[in-house]
Amino acid sequence: MNDKIFTLHNGARPLSALSSPKEAIRQFTPNWFAATMGTGILSLSLAQFPWQVPGLRLVAEGLWMFNILLFSVFAVMYLARWVMYFGEAKRIFGHSTVSMFFGTIPMGMATIINGLLAFGLPRWGADVIQVAHALWWLDVAMSLLCGVCIPYMMFTRQQHSIDQMTAVWLLPVVAAEVAAVSGGLLAPHIAAPHAQLGIIITSYVLWAYSVPVALSILAILLLRMALHKLPHESMAASSWLALGPIGTGSLGMLVIGGDAPGVFAAAGMPEIGHIAQGVGFVAGILFWGCGLWWMLLATLITVRYFREGIPFNLGWWGFTFPLGVYTVATLKLSTLIDLAFFKGFGALLVVILAAMWLLVAVKTVRGAWSGKLFVSPCLAGLDRKP
Repeated sequence: MNDKIFTLHNGARPLSALSSPKEAIRQFTPNWFAATMGTGILSLSLAQFPWQVPGLRLVAEGLWMFNILLFSVFAVMYLARWVMYFGEAKRIFGHSTVSMFFGTIPMGMATIINGLLAFGLPRWGADVIQVAHALWWLDVAMSLLCGVCIPYMMFTRQQHSIDQMTAVWLLPVVAAEVAAVSGGLLAPHIAAPHAQLGIIITSYVLWAYSVPVALSILAILLLRMALHKLPHESMAASSWLALGPIGTGSLGMLVIGGDAPGVFAAAGMPEIGHIAQGVGFVAGILFWGCGLWWMLLATLITVRYFREGIPFNLGWWGFTFPLGVYTVATLKLSTLIDLAFFKGFGALLVVILAAMWLLVAVKTVRGAWSGKLFVSPCLAGLDRKP
């Protein structure tokens, strides 16, 4: 059974070398966009480091610009796969694992949108707001589609069982709440009060579209792990994915709630704004506390996996983004609560995140250069020739 699981998640044959450049396109999957999520969230975390470190912001901005390049290259390669190998590309909808990674595309884009506000605005001025606004609505559309279409495929076309379930199920669902956070960051930069209100309301809807469903999946995941123990070591990083919707849920409530007083007051509803701010603050702390439990549990699970030895695959990027959003939520709390703990703990998490990103990035570059990471499990059993 373990060999079967490994085959499903890592492909029938790891490539020692690509037979041609076209093979990289043929084997390209959305899993690669997880690298843009991890890189993007690290750049945003470094920019919010609680103490001044010379050159740190430049490093953060450089990572964000590199992430734009990375996302663009991946987007071109994946689009090329659909154009050149349409029949093979559409097989992804029937694959019970790889299809989940469609959610990484809008989540990777969200980190670029947030970076436009954090880095692009001070560098290029207010013109970037229109770009961020347009990209955000595109991100919203993709997140909504992922959040409902992939579960529909799960219910109608794919084969799933409770003993094979992992936290990867969360990926298409969580995209909407990530977009909600971006909406909360964008709203204060929009001049028109009516447009601001539309963004905030949409962000609340996106949060509700995602978080309750994610929490339902987490409840099933707890039962699955209690009954069937840990997933195969090839899915070791999935233990951290559960932290993603919790950390993002916390950050979303803190960011959107922080915008609420001004936005609702401009719309003639000041009392609603103050209520939303209070609810967002309390909900943000509660979600943060829940995330602390998941983070500690994921740490223990990861230590166990590493003792036994785990193979490297693109799933290792799952170590980065969930930790990153929880880190940013911690840093956000440090600006709202006058407690040294949140500032110190947030700084520690940034350091851990940077170390994990560096480890995964180095392994990814090596795997990409050798061609071993260009493996599409959807093509298992097909003729491998391009």
